[in-house]
Amino acid sequence: MESSKAPGADGEKLPLLVLMGLALPPRGSADLLYRQQLFSMDRLHIVQFVLNLFVILFVANVFSGTPHMPLLIGWSVAAVALMVVPLRLSRKRIASDYAGVERRDILIHGAVMMAQGVLWTLAIILLPEAGRPDQIMALWTLNSCLMVGAAVAFSALPLASIGFLITAGAGGFLLFAGNYGVHLQALATSYALVLLITSLKHARAFGSHLHTSTELAEKSEVVSLLLREFEDSGSDWLWQTDSARRINGVSPRFAAILGVAPSDLEGKPFVQILAGSQWDSGNFTSELRAVAEKLKRRESFSNIVLPVEVDGTKRWWELSASPRLDESGSFLGFRGVGSDVTEKRQSSDKIAQLARFDALTNLPNRLQLSEALSSALEVVTKWNGRCAFLMIDLDRFKSVNDTLGHQVGDKLLEQVALRLLNACGPHETCGRIGGDEFAIVMRDVTEAYRIEQFAHEVIDVLSRPYEVNQHTLHIGASVGSAIAPRDGRTTETLIRSADLAMYRAKDEGGGTHCQYEPRLHIHAEERRTLEIALREALEKDELHVVYQPVVNAVTGAIEGFESLVRWTHPEMGAISPAKFIPVAEDARLIAPIGEWVLRTACDEAMNWPYDVRVAVNVSAEQLHNPQFVSCVVSALAQSGLPPHRLELEVTESVFMREGTMATQILEQLLALGIRLSLDDFGTGYSSLGYLSRTKFNTIKIDRSFVVSAARNVPESLAIIRAVVALATSLGMATTAEGVETQAEVELVNALGCTKIQGFYFGRPMPAEEALLLFRRNGASAVA
Repeated sequence: MESSKAPGADGEKLPLLVLMGLALPPRGSADLLYRQQLFSMDRLHIVQFVLNLFVILFVANVFSGTPHMPLLIGWSVAAVALMVVPLRLSRKRIASDYAGVERRDILIHGAVMMAQGVLWTLAIILLPEAGRPDQIMALWTLNSCLMVGAAVAFSALPLASIGFLITAGAGGFLLFAGNYGVHLQALATSYALVLLITSLKHARAFGSHLHTSTELAEKSEVVSLLLREFEDSGSDWLWQTDSARRINGVSPRFAAILGVAPSDLEGKPFVQILAGSQWDSGNFTSELRAVAEKLKRRESFSNIVLPVEVDGTKRWWELSASPRLDESGSFLGFRGVGSDVTEKRQSSDKIAQLARFDALTNLPNRLQLSEALSSALEVVTKWNGRCAFLMIDLDRFKSVNDTLGHQVGDKLLEQVALRLLNACGPHETCGRIGGDEFAIVMRDVTEAYRIEQFAHEVIDVLSRPYEVNQHTLHIGASVGSAIAPRDGRTTETLIRSADLAMYRAKDEGGGTHCQYEPRLHIHAEERRTLEIALREALEKDELHVVYQPVVNAVTGAIEGFESLVRWTHPEMGAISPAKFIPVAEDARLIAPIGEWVLRTACDEAMNWPYDVRVAVNVSAEQLHNPQFVSCVVSALAQSGLPPHRLELEVTESVFMREGTMATQILEQLLALGIRLSLDDFGTGYSSLGYLSRTKFNTIKIDRSFVVSAARNVPESLAIIRAVVALATSLGMATTAEGVETQAEVELVNALGCTKIQGFYFGRPMPAEEALLLFRRNGASAVA
């Protein structure tokens, strides 16, 4: 964008020489400067002309009977001529609207005024008669008036005012020369200097005013141009109203946004345009009411976002505006800017949705559930009522996720969410905590039995079969509940109480509901204390390994020992593995404990006969660690135990995770010559696929089948026969676990088991006692 440069632009003041026309102004600003200077002078030129004419007539009257009549006539003619010339130039400039003015015009007027000053000085020197003080006073009075008039009329033309004041001031000095003394001369000189300084100050003020007004005009032009460009190219628009809050001066951009002609908007109430179809009903949004209130109170507002109906579609506008006032402070209306922020609003709403809703199921997330529970608790406190919180954990979901993949698991979770939504009524809010955990807030619980009833309804609904990607899936649900205010008065306490109750339901086998009881909290604290102590158990040498013999079913000779870890705490005493092993698994301590047991068992087995093996249990977490094979090799190398004397026992759970890492690690172990045993076969998700993927050396039959078979339970007898037949066909041995009586020994022998393990042949014993068996009975000890 181009524009003429303002005089004195860039913050510089106009030099006096420039104002006098003796130096060139900044480039591109001369025309504007000279126009303003001459225009300012021409406004008062007629006054100056009348004053000069009065002075000429007055002088002619005073000196008309003196001997200097010829001189007076000549002086008057010259004075009139010097008045007419600038008058004609002024009329010419006004007629041409100051076209073509230049520095020469400034210099001409300066020369004319200096000539007038010289002419007036000549009158002072030549016209007075000696001894006529009245003539002296008349001339001084006229001289003073002319000097004041020049100082005022030519304040914008300092060259003209300086030229006249200096020459006329010199005349005043000469007027009092001779017999009047230096005092009057000093007075005349001081008077002239004061007027001269005042004139220069007025010239400076004129220059500053010209610079400021020009700069403001330029800025106003720039702003207008920018606003036009803003409306033409931007997404925002300008709007304004009159004092009655009606739209006026409709911008094309504003009309285009609404899809109407500018004339259709002119004169309409601004609030009516914003209200759309709600104008007649008066059912305004809170944001629109805020805008209407600001307009009514004539207050500025900014960045108010409100919904607006445009062509039947909901849009979001952001409005800002300020009142318009005239020079007297009277209210004219509002002027503001608007912008369509629909996309920004939608993005913000989406972010808010993600912050408060679960991305997969679109149920309320933990944050929103906490807020709902907090709100319910406030009602409980206020009205002395009751509310409940239900924590739900899906049973067997992990196996679905691990075997069929996360995509199937996600679709299953979506169906679970839909069933929960349908199960909940107006007084319940359900949401997803994370993973396979869900929760429900029950408000206004009038009867406690309703919680139990609703929990079982949820379990029943979630336990029905699911159809996902042509798979029929069966899962269940465990529910824990806590009721306020009995089980807690804060959100955190109630959630924790329901969580503890849910874990109790899981411990009882799942598919059931448990209410919170204070002892559950005590149990949780015990579990936490146990975990802290277990983390220190390895370092403090509190763990030890015991060994239970595994014997040949026919001869009774010891073929190996299963190594089992035990924990004796200095204060809590002996702690059952059934108690601390689950804690170790949850706290991810099972891997370091398992490695310690492996190394200890390998070291101890070196004290036994060369044909006796040692069995070590391996967890799923260890088999999914890529470094596990290196750990086993290190334990064998450090102890010197041959690989064929080490047997690693795994359960079916190691195959339930997604991926093939466990299978690959087992194949590497088999390649090293290490034996593998499948523990607890038949109690879990038994599959022939496990046996086909991995060549196990031994299948261990769980004690539950042995006990049931001893009681002649047909199903257990059939299962043992089938497992033995399967193992025999695959070239595997079978070990019957938990054999405690002579009758059970005879039974498993009759059914074809090749090895037996149980209290009948020996309880788990310290390493020293195990070693004594061989020293007492020889190399092939018989239990």
